[in-house]
Amino acid sequence: MLIAIIYLYLQTPNGSFDINQFYAVGSSLSSTDQALVFFAFFLAFAIKMPIFPFHTWQPDTYTVTPVQGTMLLSGIMLKMGIYGVIRWILPLVPEAVHTYGMPAIILSVIGIIYASIIAIKQKDFKRLIAYVSIAHVGLIAAGIFTLGEESLQGGIIQMLSHGINVVGLFFVIDVLFDRTKTLELSSLGGIRNVAPFFTVTFIILLFSSIALPFTGGFPGEFLLFVGIFQYNPWIAAVAGVSIILGAVYMLSSFQKIMLGETNNLTSGFTDLFTSEKLVLIPIIILIFWMGIYPETFLEISEPAVKALIKGTGTSLSLK
Repeated sequence: MLIAIIYLYLQTPNGSFDINQFYAVGSSLSSTDQALVFFAFFLAFAIKMPIFPFHTWQPDTYTVTPVQGTMLLSGIMLKMGIYGVIRWILPLVPEAVHTYGMPAIILSVIGIIYASIIAIKQKDFKRLIAYVSIAHVGLIAAGIFTLGEESLQGGIIQMLSHGINVVGLFFVIDVLFDRTKTLELSSLGGIRNVAPFFTVTFIILLFSSIALPFTGGFPGEFLLFVGIFQYNPWIAAVAGVSIILGAVYMLSSFQKIMLGETNNLTSGFTDLFTSEKLVLIPIIILIFWMGIYPETFLEISEPAVKALIKGTGTSLSLK
């Protein structure tokens, strides 16, 4: 990325780092130069997001990092990669995006299915959520590279929704580990019998993660699938398998953690403290706000999305 930025700086008439000058220079580059700039930025952002096959650092990092650090990585830092694609790649080298967008979409969809299948096999809940994050980001990346108005809007609102939701899930993980000192799914169970408020908040976060209607995960995911379907129905069909896989790994983990009978580790599980409720209740409010009235957020990004689509010259947006 740094090499690409320096190259663009050298191409500007007066040696400027102004992003608007970068846009003007980038769109005027030859096809070969646009391709080189595209791949330089794409490699950086693909690792940052991450998408397959540049994801290998993420599960281990999420698993060993303290929960607070994982919240920062998944809720905010991860979105910087997606933001980079929208802010830099799409308007900077539009010809290269049209030419090489399909390989980027295919890699993203492979990552969705791959991460979802691996998530089903996980025995540690924190590591499971790490793979879930890869799957969600893969869908956002695939939608963004289709250059459709619906998918770009869906990607932006899904960035916000995923950030809110994943922070809530990692907070749930922190509560679980604080009470039981383990995140092994096979060691837990029966928590709903002793912690009803915790159970309700957990299941709301879970439903939002699998994009149940009226939760924050639904509007963005719906718009993403609409945009991907307009781009290529077959790609949308393959990506749509993640809906089923998402329900499998999230509902299965909820069953193992919350249902059944309590054991030695969970029988003394205490319900949420007031300080913990003060963290989770605003998250729950945002989840329902985004799910029931997403226009609040979509209207903010709509002008920028329309301008971006006009700049990239795409014809996929609905009038």
